[in-house]
Amino acid sequence: MGEPKIDSKQENISRDNGPRENQPRVVKKYPNRRLYDTVESRYITLADIRRLVMEKIDFVVIDKKSQEDITRSILLQVIAEQEHAGEPLMSQDFLSQVIRSYGGAMQCLVGSYLEQSLKLLSSQQQQMRDQMRGVFGNDAYDSIATLTQQNLERWRSVQDDIFRVMSGAASASRKDQRAEHTETESRG
Repeated sequence: MGEPKIDSKQENISRDNGPRENQPRVVKKYPNRRLYDTVESRYITLADIRRLVMEKIDFVVIDKKSQEDITRSILLQVIAEQEHAGEPLMSQDFLSQVIRSYGGAMQCLVGSYLEQSLKLLSSQQQQMRDQMRGVFGNDAYDSIATLTQQNLERWRSVQDDIFRVMSGAASASRKDQRAEHTETESRG
């Protein structure tokens, strides 16, 4: 199937096919359930949507047929896909609590609380990364890996020394026993 025609009315695409400043990237969802990135001029997957989120690229997903903004729905699909693959982030109890929050008097508060909590967590993670860079430099992870490797080598060296000492003591003990045995035989 060929690429869909992109009409000239796209608000956020300039003549050079790049996004205009301060305008979110437009992703269109076609009736065949496929997503089309109007900036990259190609079909994309939920993994590509996740990449946009991870790279903090502002985007909006528009249903081609209804022109409705369905960004939240697509983001929920990305979350569902992530929860299904590998180790889930949200427990069943947490998800049940979120569902119970809908329609209640506290719905607005719960959403705001969760959003602020995640922003705080993200901020704290960034502070931790910055502190690690301050202590270990820009290559914090490389520095930690190097330190870990050095500690492992030191531990192996200590183990080798202990083994040598124990082997030496055992060897000396065997020599002493042989010498005693030889001496006992020569007397008898």
